[in-house]
Amino acid sequence: MNHISAVKISDHVYWVGAIDWSVRDFHGYDTSRGTTYNAYLVTGSKNILIDTVKRDYVDELISRVQSVIPLDKIDYIISNHAEPDHSGSLDIMIEKIKPEKVFASKMGVKALAEHFLWEHDITAVDDGSEIELGGLKFRFYETRMLHWPDSMFTFLVDDNLLFSQDAFGMHLASSERFADECEWPILEYESAKYFANILLPYAPLIGKLVTKIGELGLNPAVVAPDHGPIWRGDDIGKIINLYLRWTKQEMTSKVVIIYDTMWGATKKMAQSMADTFAAAGHYVKVLPLKGVHRSNVITEILEAGAVIIGSPTLNNNLFPTLADVLTYCRGLKPKNLIGAAFGSYGWSGEGVPQVKTIMEEMGIEFIGSCKAKYGPSEKDIECCRDLARQVSEVLKEKIANKTN
Repeated sequence: MNHISAVKISDHVYWVGAIDWSVRDFHGYDTSRGTTYNAYLVTGSKNILIDTVKRDYVDELISRVQSVIPLDKIDYIISNHAEPDHSGSLDIMIEKIKPEKVFASKMGVKALAEHFLWEHDITAVDDGSEIELGGLKFRFYETRMLHWPDSMFTFLVDDNLLFSQDAFGMHLASSERFADECEWPILEYESAKYFANILLPYAPLIGKLVTKIGELGLNPAVVAPDHGPIWRGDDIGKIINLYLRWTKQEMTSKVVIIYDTMWGATKKMAQSMADTFAAAGHYVKVLPLKGVHRSNVITEILEAGAVIIGSPTLNNNLFPTLADVLTYCRGLKPKNLIGAAFGSYGWSGEGVPQVKTIMEEMGIEFIGSCKAKYGPSEKDIECCRDLARQVSEVLKEKIANKTN
């Protein structure tokens, strides 16, 4: 392959990862802007590789490393996360490098052995422990369930640099390595999308982690995640503040309307509700599932206060696209939402009640529903408008009570 170079990011550290311009699906997550698999090379009297890359991209990793040092000059490897997009080429690198030691968290040692069915000797490091490698100090912090049991942060004391694994990352393929070289609106959206689709179930743990970072006195000059651009300077505070906001999942006046339609009846109901919410002063996002991916739905829900779901009835069930989205969102466990349901039917009408049941299982406070047989008639449309007004009143009251 053509020679591909590393990028220096601090006194001792180079980015040696891979850019995946083509990926468009990441286990059900629409990665419309591609991604990166970030790995890092720490150089000194001893050289350390931090994480690897997805197996298909090992040649790119090797090329970048060799633009700095020969592979056999690497002395140690640190694995922060056992998921295959970061450890998929770890066995290849171990066999090529033959490092003195490979380090991982206690759960990482177990996860790597179970996931890859190998017998490589991996050394476990304790939470909060510090080791010196080649005159450089490394501290390790377990971040269990952020977002796997084995997850770990590595802090390079000498460069004041935090290798943050999947935290503070995003799926964004880019020729720019630093966040301050990218457009902020894209960074903010892709960070929110990553949080909503990957980290949302663990939001309470993330809040505690960010607090813990402050209590430990860590104030990194560089935060190097395993996906997306690297954070430095003022952007570190910006992304931490966003994480703190998202972990709280505070109710807002934003209303998200999600629906699908067969012959346009449910669409008309959605439109009437959207107009009513907008007239009441809400920011409204309407998501017709014929053109919106499930991962973009949960991204919009991340900072919403109300979720309104419209489903036709098909074969005595809610519509398949709604079943898909609701199943996906239920697993991500969004909090602090109120909701309602609507939809049309021909002769049985099970769709709306099934939506109600799922929303209640998700912990969404259910306000009410509207059903239209074929239609919708003027009476059905007025039902939708009344329901929207009712949801609006409840939402505004809850926000006011929270503020006071």
